[in-house]
Amino acid sequence: MSDGYKRTYGHENENGEWVRPVPKPDDEYTYQWNHEWADDEDKPILKITKSSLGSFKWCNKQYEFSYLDRRPQDQSEAMLKGTIVHDAYEDFYKSVDIKKVENMTFTEMNDYFVGHFPITDYSDMTDSIATFEAQRFVDARNEDKIDEWMPTGNELQLDAKITIGANDNPKYPLSRDYIVHIQGIIDRIYTENGKSIPFELKTGVWKDSKKTTMRREMSFYKMLMEASDDWEGEITHWGWYYPASNYVYVEEVNKRSITSMKKSLAELIHSYEQNNFKPSYFHKKCVHCSFVGICPAALDAELNRGSSWV
Repeated sequence: MSDGYKRTYGHENENGEWVRPVPKPDDEYTYQWNHEWADDEDKPILKITKSSLGSFKWCNKQYEFSYLDRRPQDQSEAMLKGTIVHDAYEDFYKSVDIKKVENMTFTEMNDYFVGHFPITDYSDMTDSIATFEAQRFVDARNEDKIDEWMPTGNELQLDAKITIGANDNPKYPLSRDYIVHIQGIIDRIYTENGKSIPFELKTGVWKDSKKTTMRREMSFYKMLMEASDDWEGEITHWGWYYPASNYVYVEEVNKRSITSMKKSLAELIHSYEQNNFKPSYFHKKCVHCSFVGICPAALDAELNRGSSWV
């Protein structure tokens, strides 16, 4: 999904060197380190999104190429699928007429919901989503809670300012506390018994090894919702949905994951302080990276292997 800003890319100069874009005063968002705000504790020195933090955790160097240098990335089939399905799911809730659905059977409801995904690509996935939503509606109707079926947040963008403490991550200590601007687009927020449940849609295939990553993402959303002026509501659970695997998971908020999230944010800021974004080379991972042909670590590794990326 989009990070909610229009990206201005860097460019090559006449010497073939990559030049980072210079943030303009009227830029709404920037991932650049705002040195001029270093002494103003009321201004955020950096913008961090769930996507940018995910890129940093995947590979520090990829983050630098993408968010600091702003080099364009290739759009993969997986990225395109994610965009199409997310957009269709967002529109689904806007088009459904609850009054028409209230007295339908499950089969009628399922067929009705399928018709509200008017895309031919990835129909297996959208059909699974329609069935998932039909079952959710039936369950809500049986409990006399139809009003809780409709999300209270649908692809909702939130912004907030939070403080990252100098000692939030003992492994990566900071020179001082920092205020950062965090932003995210939360796929869905459901409300049950007055409590808010952030819920994430993923168009990939579920693997148990992804649980740590999902908890990190949900921790980011919880932190964002609690710090934002545009959301109210206690958050006791979070969840995610992988329609390609028919996998749905909801759990109580994991406090250890929230602590880990704060450490990740501090680690990112530490890289800015040190101006050091180290690559994490692994051949099977790096082969899918848009920047593999210019990454020093990847190029050195392939030179030693006697092969080439390009």
